[in-house]
Amino acid sequence: MNLFEIGLLDAVQNIRTPFGDWFMPLVTKLGDGGIFWIIATVALLIFPRTRRLGFACAVALIIDVALCNGLIKNLVARTRPYVVNPDIVLLIPKPGEFSFPSGHAAASFTFVGALYFSRSRLWIPSCVLAAVVAFSRIYLYVHYPTDILGGIVFGVLFGFLGALLARKLTELIKKKRGASDGPDAE
Repeated sequence: MNLFEIGLLDAVQNIRTPFGDWFMPLVTKLGDGGIFWIIATVALLIFPRTRRLGFACAVALIIDVALCNGLIKNLVARTRPYVVNPDIVLLIPKPGEFSFPSGHAAASFTFVGALYFSRSRLWIPSCVLAAVVAFSRIYLYVHYPTDILGGIVFGVLFGFLGALLARKLTELIKKKRGASDGPDAE
């Protein structure tokens, strides 16, 4: 599998362009530490109209960070493709953690999944950006295609879990508030 994936990565290297060499490092920075998705979540949390959506995204991203970066990456401990092919010249500094799953893809699609499972149409433009961020990791030779696929699958799963958990927590809070506002409340 590694040789097949290295072949795919090398094929992408053969279609690199000066614009791509400039653009892809910029796009990948949006995913560094999930910063863009965190800022987008905070923006959703600020406005009352989108606060529930922001809550779902926040819960999902917390799940993602704990499971993807905290657990799965360390359990799998897959080396990066540039280690296997040291002749490649990277356009960005070497990432320090393991390769599978892609944290950039996972965080991006966690956000997308939380939006989708919360029934927000914002998932569509977010998905376009998430796909470009995910592809940038292949373009930049820092992830195997299956790292990206794994990140997408885990991200959608974490988005689903985040949206579900946020919904359940919101219902529980409403019930507790309703019970404290009842006739026996002081």
